Amino acid sequence: MLLIDGKAISEQIKSELKIKVETYKQRTGKVAGLSVIIVGENPASQVYVRNKAKSCVEIGMRSEVIELPATISQADLLKRIDELNHNPDVHGILVQQPLPKHIDDFAITLAIQPEKDVDGFHPENVGKLCIGRLDECFISCTPFGVIELFKRYQIQTEGKHCVIVGRSNIVGKPMAMLMMQKLKQMNATVTVCHSATPNISDFTRQADILIAAIGKANFITAEMVKSGAVVIDVGINQIDDATKKSGKRLVGDVDFDGVSKLASAITPVPGGVGPMTIAMLLSNTLTSFERHYHLS
Repeated sequence: MLLIDGKAISEQIKSELKIKVETYKQRTGKVAGLSVIIVGENPASQVYVRNKAKSCVEIGMRSEVIELPATISQADLLKRIDELNHNPDVHGILVQQPLPKHIDDFAITLAIQPEKDVDGFHPENVGKLCIGRLDECFISCTPFGVIELFKRYQIQTEGKHCVIVGRSNIVGKPMAMLMMQKLKQMNATVTVCHSATPNISDFTRQADILIAAIGKANFITAEMVKSGAVVIDVGINQIDDATKKSGKRLVGDVDFDGVSKLASAITPVPGGVGPMTIAMLLSNTLTSFERHYHLS
């Protein structure tokens, strides 16, 4: 069984990006800049934002974290985004989710210029992904990270049956679109299952590649997986664990102990897909910088 080490691969990617950042700095006198807006004081969001900012600094990018109160109006938030859209030193804009209930998530997504939408959520980027214009768009970071893991571990996807459990706009849907692309690291036959799919195990047991992104702890059990499948666990869930100081521990959507005995390759949680999401965010930001300055 191959353990797919997303943490190690993410460090490789960051090392490669760091070299590029320095090279471009010498050529242009500029560095790529990522601005992250966080609204309110959600503890999990604060951790994610700190990790993103730290990773930016590690590779020499400019990082800006804009902390706004949960009471900010939608109009004022849109104004801040517009300022970033027109700032030539900002190449990536990210508004950390979730947002307060009085703010329309979709309006915020639409407000970010597509060429600075390094999360890959803007309809223009999603549309280009769907029609295969991958060189002209930004790909949602988590699915992009999964594709990069397939590439670097030389996992065969072409002609395989890929079953995705989950249909979110952030993971499930873009993952399906990517796996259908007529490219070597993709080119799979795709089935998407979700909360309304009856007898999900009938589908998951057919998967050569099984991608779990349903947001339910240990949802995928050994009985749902065929021997030799590649299993990608996108889930991050907290469960009670009295043996831990915090009383909690992180698990994925896959019952790792059971499924790892059957899988030919599997990602752990933590240390699998999670670190790749940040690595691909940095990659998207540098791509934005390259496009802006017509670099290659």
